[in-house]
Amino acid sequence: MAQSLLTIRLARPHDAEAVASVHDLSWREAYRGIIPGRELERMVERRGPSWWETAIARGSRVAVLDFDDRIGGYVTFGVNRLSASPYQGEIFELYLLPEFQGLGFGRRLFQVARKDLNARRLDGLMVWSLAANERACVFYEKLGGRKVRRMVERFGDVPLERVGFGWA
Repeated sequence: MAQSLLTIRLARPHDAEAVASVHDLSWREAYRGIIPGRELERMVERRGPSWWETAIARGSRVAVLDFDDRIGGYVTFGVNRLSASPYQGEIFELYLLPEFQGLGFGRRLFQVARKDLNARRLDGLMVWSLAANERACVFYEKLGGRKVRRMVERFGDVPLERVGFGWA
């Protein structure tokens, strides 16, 4: 009987190409029809392997879902970018390849990031999602997130609402 090995670990610089691939595929799948096409492609193109390699090498907190030596997802996290927020920690991104979605892996990535932030004494957690990304909003609500902020972000000429979810 064959067994598969699943680990969640901090990314290493040699993971950059795989993380960039997950980013590309998951963003296109998640935001097609929400973010205007040209703007979405610009955002994806900015995050190639060299961008990820630099971010990882500089110590950005990037954890990857490693499934039999294949990166199936990632989460990035750290100090909240809103300094006036009561939520000190923030998950910046959490994405999975489409074939890894709906299997509990997103929850596991979320838990790893939250545990790391707690260990670094960052109280409270915030995550932003586009309101039109219903799958993400439902995901964060099921994890116990409360809608605590709203703001508008422009993608080219298109304003889209973002929702901030908070955990005390």
